Amino acid sequence: MLELVTADKLQLDIFSVFGTNNGLLMAGDKNDARVMTIGWANPGRTWNIPTCIVYVRPERYTYEYMERFDYFTVSVLPMALHDKVIYCGIHSGRDTDKIKNCGFPLQYGMGDAPFIASADWTLVCKKLYVQDLSPKGVTDSRVLRSYTREGWHRMYIGQVVEAYHQKAE
Repeated sequence: MLELVTADKLQLDIFSVFGTNNGLLMAGDKNDARVMTIGWANPGRTWNIPTCIVYVRPERYTYEYMERFDYFTVSVLPMALHDKVIYCGIHSGRDTDKIKNCGFPLQYGMGDAPFIASADWTLVCKKLYVQDLSPKGVTDSRVLRSYTREGWHRMYIGQVVEAYHQKAE
C-alpha cells in the first residue's frame, strides 16, 4: 500500500528509471482503467506548477483513456516486478486485461485515478495541457529515429496533485 506524501518530499532519480526500469501510465477510473509501459516521462515544474509530462501515440489503446479522463497516473514498480512492466509494454489492452493478468492491486487517487499499489512511487496528475508533437518542430535529426513506423506522440502535461511512495516497513 502506498502512502500519500507531498510531491516535494519524493527523491526521484528519473534518469535511471526511465529508459531502464521504465514506468507505467494509467488512465481511467474505478470502473474501467488501462495501463501501458512508458519510457519517457518528465517530472518537474512547468509554469511554476509541479508537473509530469507524458507522451502517448494515438495508436495506443491507452490514448483513448488519456483523452477521455481528466487524471492520469505514473507509477514506477520495484525491479523485482520488472517482468510485469515488460508485459505491459508488449501486450495491448485491446487484446488482454493487463491489470488482471499482472495481478496488480489498485489504489485510487484524486479524480478516482487508478494506480498500482505495489509501486515504489506514483504521481497522480490532472491534465493541464495537451499538444501533438510534429515533425515541424524537430531541430535535431536524432528525434526522427523514434518515428520510423508509427505516428507522432501527443504530449500531456499534468499537474502533480498527489504523490505516493511505498511505506517504510
